Amino acid sequence: MQRGRDKDGCGGWSLMWGWNYCRTTTQPALRGESDDDIEPPPLTSRLPRGHTCLQVSSPWEQKLRSSDKIDGPIRMRLSIFVRHLLQSPPLPRCHRCCLLSHRHLSTDGPAPQPVIGQDCVEVLGHAYPRDDITNVTPKILSKVGRNLHNQSHHPLWLVKERIKAHFYSAYPSRGGTPLFSVHDNLSPVVSVEQNFDSLLIPPDHPSRNQGDNYYLNRTTMLRAHTSAHQVELVRSGLDAFLLAGDVYRRDQIDSTHYPVFHQMEGVRLFSKHELFSGVQGGDELSLFEGRGRRSEHKQEVHSLEAVKLLEAELKRTLTRLITHLFGEGMPVRWVDCSFPFTHPSYEMEVCFHGDWMEVLGCGVMEQRLLDAAGAGHQVGWAFGLGLERLAMVLFGIPDIRLFWSRDPRFLKQFRVQDPQQPVRFQPLSKYPPLHNDISFWLPEGRSFTHNDFYELVRCTGGDMVEEVTLLDRFQHPRTGRRSLCYRIVYRHMERTLTQQEVGLVHQQIQRAAETELGVQGRY
Repeated sequence: MQRGRDKDGCGGWSLMWGWNYCRTTTQPALRGESDDDIEPPPLTSRLPRGHTCLQVSSPWEQKLRSSDKIDGPIRMRLSIFVRHLLQSPPLPRCHRCCLLSHRHLSTDGPAPQPVIGQDCVEVLGHAYPRDDITNVTPKILSKVGRNLHNQSHHPLWLVKERIKAHFYSAYPSRGGTPLFSVHDNLSPVVSVEQNFDSLLIPPDHPSRNQGDNYYLNRTTMLRAHTSAHQVELVRSGLDAFLLAGDVYRRDQIDSTHYPVFHQMEGVRLFSKHELFSGVQGGDELSLFEGRGRRSEHKQEVHSLEAVKLLEAELKRTLTRLITHLFGEGMPVRWVDCSFPFTHPSYEMEVCFHGDWMEVLGCGVMEQRLLDAAGAGHQVGWAFGLGLERLAMVLFGIPDIRLFWSRDPRFLKQFRVQDPQQPVRFQPLSKYPPLHNDISFWLPEGRSFTHNDFYELVRCTGGDMVEEVTLLDRFQHPRTGRRSLCYRIVYRHMERTLTQQEVGLVHQQIQRAAETELGVQGRY
């Protein structure tokens, strides 16, 4: 579910909860004086079934045929290959722009590599036209397809598997099979309608801000919460499911925030019989009431009895989950809150390093959402939790950047035979931090947000940046111009940084801020 932003009124699930690439086709080049200089096509290149190699007629094929520097068999394969290219339909303009842009990107891994072209963005094999609100960056797109939650023995995978195992064993169906189905491989590219409208988030809601989300264009985005799939799964006929995936939000920079994180959420729907079967006189009770009033305790269409049973069942389910994950001794507390898609709504907090930290949010699902999904005869609850937050508490991982580390010293600590086996992270050697400050005048007549600056720092400094904090605000008493001063803390997770390399990165950030954000440096 989407993270809440109580400080500025943005809704969504609480902070960090868990609620094909354009292939470059290189034409064979006749550029050398020997056979070694010619780039032959793959030996598997063939005409489509039913096609034959017809009379050579194109300039490419004429040049191939007339060349005496190419052996016959190679010339034949090149001729077939070129004929196949010429008979294939031309790529759309958007695809051509992507072809020219992605050659520097790695093609390692099973997922097609994302591409940002001049006119389109290519993600997971699909091209999306760019427009005036496109704001995804190469740094963010490089994370798409990593799917840390599906990588065996990754700490996020371990948490997901523990949650799955708990729900499988604790909530069997009448036939003995698991009641909850699991969906953990849905594409993170969703429509704006899925991400917001389907969840009853108003058009003017602050959580839709461009400064808080990654938009491919006006109608498509990287999901900001896994709840974007909630309505489609309910509409498909599911009434009990778990959903896990990567989500994307522009945010501040510190040890517990990262623009890509992972959520897991659960949904459970009840018919009248299922909800009231254990209640004496349940046959006389109803899920709904005709002329009810909306209050802080219930929705206008729900009966008070139904809401109280749903609330009790929800909190009991989640308390059992947290006890399963952390044991009996973990201090927890419930906090009333508000989300656009549940009412009433609650947050669960756990005590971590002496502070209360949000780990999940939940509530009674808005009946309008269920009506739209074709399940208006049922009522239900939903919860969302952040896998990173749980893993940090469970394993003692101090910095959220570590989840993206490929350092074997980190990853091997979680290679256990049984996902339920206790694991405690042994810190890597703590490398010393370096910090530099940056101060600048804000642009006049142009908007500026903190998240714009944070995103610029992430794109330039990458995971070398540990934290960015606002040190000072200043307004000139005579001109009224405003300036900000930030402190950027640099610390690499795997080696010691030098002041020289940090200084170079810091200078790049300064130049990029002036160029891209329109600020005037005060260095």
